[in-house]
Amino acid sequence: MATVPFAPPSRHLISVDAFHRMGETGILGPADRVELIDGEIFDMSPIGVMHAAIVDALLRYFSRSVGESAVIRCQNPLRLDEFSEPEPDVAILRPRADCYTTAHPGPADVLLVIEVADTSLAYDLGTKVPLYARHGIPEVWVIDAATRQTQVFRQPGGSGETARATSGGYVTEASIAPHGSLCCADVVDAAGQPVVIELTRLLPSLA
Repeated sequence: MATVPFAPPSRHLISVDAFHRMGETGILGPADRVELIDGEIFDMSPIGVMHAAIVDALLRYFSRSVGESAVIRCQNPLRLDEFSEPEPDVAILRPRADCYTTAHPGPADVLLVIEVADTSLAYDLGTKVPLYARHGIPEVWVIDAATRQTQVFRQPGGSGETARATSGGYVTEASIAPHGSLCCADVVDAAGQPVVIELTRLLPSLA
């Protein structure tokens, strides 16, 4: 009796354009907190109190510090390719002549991405950080809202660096305690100096 070859079912990937049409036609509504990752729609975790507070503190600090040297965006789309459009908690972008009125930012526009995690820490570290690395996002911070510990990822693998990259896809990975200093070399103030952040100075002490 002949053996019937087994072929696993293939996935139907959704493009960014189709994803947008789903919103325009009402398939996805304003209340649907979703993002498109590698052609699949993922529900985003609810935003907890500490998550929101950390994001607010980061926005206030960066907005005061960078002036006109960068554009600060909060939970807005970042188009990485035809099938991925995540919405990072904070994205710090290069200024662009069109002020981002003609298209969402892409990888070349990004200086720094920050994700704040309540219950999504495993998802952020296991799915989103490698996604950002594959698309050449130069630096990513993942802040654990519960502990305020920050994982810092720099120098995405590529250009001969793949063998040195960590499991997250970045060559350099560090864990920064809440009282430690966070700094991205490409995010600078009006004087051209890197902006330095200490979470313990931005927020009340943990109980």
